[in-house]
Amino acid sequence: MKPFAYERPHDAAGAVATVTADPDAAFLAGGTNLVDHLKLGLAAPSTLVDVTGLTSTEITDLPEGGLRIGAGVRNADFAADERVRARYPALAHALLAGASGQLRNMATTGGNLLQRTRCVYFQDLTTPCNKREPGSGCSALDGWARHHAVLGATHEPADVACVATHPSDMAVALVALEAQVRVLGRDGERAIPLTDLHRLPGDDPTRDTTLAHGELITAVDLPASPIAAHSTYRKVRDRASYAFALVSVAAALAVDDGGTITDARVALGGVAHVPWRATAAESALVGAPATDDTYRAAARAELVDARPVESPRGGTAFKLPLVTATLAAALRGLAENSAQEAR
Repeated sequence: MKPFAYERPHDAAGAVATVTADPDAAFLAGGTNLVDHLKLGLAAPSTLVDVTGLTSTEITDLPEGGLRIGAGVRNADFAADERVRARYPALAHALLAGASGQLRNMATTGGNLLQRTRCVYFQDLTTPCNKREPGSGCSALDGWARHHAVLGATHEPADVACVATHPSDMAVALVALEAQVRVLGRDGERAIPLTDLHRLPGDDPTRDTTLAHGELITAVDLPASPIAAHSTYRKVRDRASYAFALVSVAAALAVDDGGTITDARVALGGVAHVPWRATAAESALVGAPATDDTYRAAARAELVDARPVESPRGGTAFKLPLVTATLAAALRGLAENSAQEAR
């Protein structure tokens, strides 16, 4: 680990000013991802600016019926909040599916959104990785790619190729629930739809988000939404705990008395460089009968442009049927619950 300076400003504006002034400075919140990267040599900031206590640690009701989640709220507290559990169950499920209890006690809402990929080649400084070292190549394309992307990835040219996936469970649920993130920068505060916070690798895989250097996440706003109360999160992984998703689904469903889907929200995890809002699947669901055939057709519609990694050491083609089965199971459960409530 390389030496670095440590600063703890008195307010969020001071933290933003400090990081903005130094291109090599970084924010420190819970540190559950950044500290690992310091130890691995992936990150070598000149200065760490501690924002603990500078953003809200409260969950507050919004006038329109939604919730504002302070960026400093710990994941464990977020998941346990009764309002979150009742109004946004998919989000509570997603938070509890992430990491271990110890990490959830430290990880913050803002930090969770900004965690970086767990691609084994990104974390191994001895291997080529365009995300870590631009122009060096993507080792995953010919390597162990089990956890890698099938949607929105860059496979060529070689100097920008990146098939890494975003690791957050929480972010997948927030995307499905149409959350907005509030950000403070040197020019003031702005709100960003969560679907616009993360970016696909494109021609610059080093960038994970659309944030400018020095912008600080201060809160996440959840809109009031009747459908959000009928939501769920389903995660498929290699082991039952402390593992990242091979595939995950955050979904919300509204079904009328005749068994027709009237509204749907779907987001996918473990399949792309971003938490993936499945708009094609949503369009295929609305107006269709709540049946397994419909759910599977919706998954196929979303996966039309999927491109699995075809690696000699194990690719990602298995994720396509896994997405279909996982989405169908999540939607089936929601429809069954809706039917029971109607009785």
